[in-house]
Amino acid sequence: MNDEAYARVEEARIVLEFLGLDAERSNERSAQVLMALLRLTPSTPWADAEAPILGTRAIMDWIRDEYGTAYAPNTRETIRRFTLHQFVDAALVVENPDEPQRPVNSPRWCYQVSSPALELIRLYGTDGFHQRLDQYLQDVPGLADQYRAAREMRRIPVTLPDGSPVTLSPGGQNLLLQQMIENFCPVYAPGGQVLYIGDADNKWAVFREAELAALGVTTDRHGKMPDLVVYLPDRNWLLLMEAASTHGPVDGQRHSELASLFSGSTAGLVYVSCFPSRAVMRKYTTQIAWETEAWCAEDPTHLIHFNGERFLGPYE
Repeated sequence: MNDEAYARVEEARIVLEFLGLDAERSNERSAQVLMALLRLTPSTPWADAEAPILGTRAIMDWIRDEYGTAYAPNTRETIRRFTLHQFVDAALVVENPDEPQRPVNSPRWCYQVSSPALELIRLYGTDGFHQRLDQYLQDVPGLADQYRAAREMRRIPVTLPDGSPVTLSPGGQNLLLQQMIENFCPVYAPGGQVLYIGDADNKWAVFREAELAALGVTTDRHGKMPDLVVYLPDRNWLLLMEAASTHGPVDGQRHSELASLFSGSTAGLVYVSCFPSRAVMRKYTTQIAWETEAWCAEDPTHLIHFNGERFLGPYE
């Protein structure tokens, strides 16, 4: 990084501190992310700041090209989780302004500096910046609440079998997860208790660790949990359910992985692959493991059993 670029990054760090961001969000990495989101090269005047819509990869490319810092591909998640998430929470940045309903796991997920923040930042280096800053900081809590409320409105409401509500992030496999909970469970798991839900945005959206431990299941947060775990106390079964809308079903390998992950379970294990439709299921039919179940959301009262000596039950 040359002297001009270093000086600009230091200015950006100061701006972030003025905006009330903590040390992690006003370090060199976060300052460079801000520069990318503003399309500010080391020589571009602050008054000429822009607000392009950029994904994380485009942000990293800009930093590399304009500031000479080449972040490794595996740092993308660090930038997203430890800079962009907090920028969003601080109302400095908005997510997906072009498509608010975009699924969390979409490769097109993107960010843009908010209009109030852009107006303020363009004044940096002038007397008007500090005059406007006080009002901006007063407005930020309200702006953050508005953006947060808008994000919550886009979430998918789900009612668990016991009547308690949860919400899942929009799009992706979570639409199918909602159907699994609200349509499969009343028919095939009446009285079932949801012990785990893996949200696309929050892997541990629902996690009843104590209940799982009581069944002998020690969860490994690095292990790949099924998308949904439901316990049937009257039968002492654990349903291990996969939402196979964007990835595969319970095939032979996944069956072995889940059997190992839940090897300590005192409840019988039932494996269920769930699909949005039979058309989607047809793509995976040859992969589905024997002695498992398959369910399609478009035909919620029908279940397909893949061989075995019993229908919908665990095997020793």
